Amino acid sequence: MNKTELRDAIAQHADLTNAQADKALEAVVSSITSAVAKGDKVTLPGFGTFEARERSARTGRNPQTGETLEIAASTAPAFKAGSAFKAAVNKA
Repeated sequence: MNKTELRDAIAQHADLTNAQADKALEAVVSSITSAVAKGDKVTLPGFGTFEARERSARTGRNPQTGETLEIAASTAPAFKAGSAFKAAVNKA
């Protein structure tokens, strides 16, 4: 499912126009993105949790040359699925 298909599903499910569903989808995505970027957790009960996780610096290896290199510490977005979401996926 791509973004357009998701928008269409939201519009049909919530009895909205495509324009309204698109605005709603954009609002949800931008709200989650900005909250996680600030370091907050976003928890949707039954669905999951979005958060930022710290990755420590580590040593890596260039697969072409075998040369070792230092990979800098970074912050990465993460999603942990909720129990209801996991159960729904396992039934499918």
